[in-house]
Amino acid sequence: MKNYFVLAAAVLLFSFSATAQKYFTKTGKISFDATTSSSPEKIEGVNKTSTCVLDTKSGAIQFAVLMKGFLFERALMEEHFNENYVESNKFPKAEFKGAISNNDAVNYSKDGTYAVTVKGKLTMHGVTKDVETPGKLVVQGGKIQATATFNALLADYSVSIPGLVADKVAKTAKIGVDCSLELLK
Repeated sequence: MKNYFVLAAAVLLFSFSATAQKYFTKTGKISFDATTSSSPEKIEGVNKTSTCVLDTKSGAIQFAVLMKGFLFERALMEEHFNENYVESNKFPKAEFKGAISNNDAVNYSKDGTYAVTVKGKLTMHGVTKDVETPGKLVVQGGKIQATATFNALLADYSVSIPGLVADKVAKTAKIGVDCSLELLK
């Protein structure tokens, strides 16, 4: 019986320490879509150099992305995005700091797909706002795939759209997150 208790305690300790780990990426994908139905072309940018850290014990999650890292189909769109809208020289990055609200529902030591709710603060264009969105974590083979999609009202972040193109640029941008996280060593 004593050996059973020691073995059970060791297994419990191992499983607790196995879940108290940090996962990381520098190649996370963040997409930005401000296309409208009346727009003659897509207004989409993709950044594949987002940094993300996830602490599996607390559920704390943090993203950082350089605004100049967004690539658009057309160079002129990219130029307008950086110079006129998000003012990348003045506000070089956007970041999110928050946590997975239902982190206890995720078993990071077991492969599976987990529905999560992420809640925190998004800072973009020098403005910080509360954000809450559903997401998905896929735990597989010691890696974590994190995905989420949410909307950001551009006016909330003091991003103004000139009247000349107001009907061609959505007032609300769709933001997509897709990160493959590996154990931080």
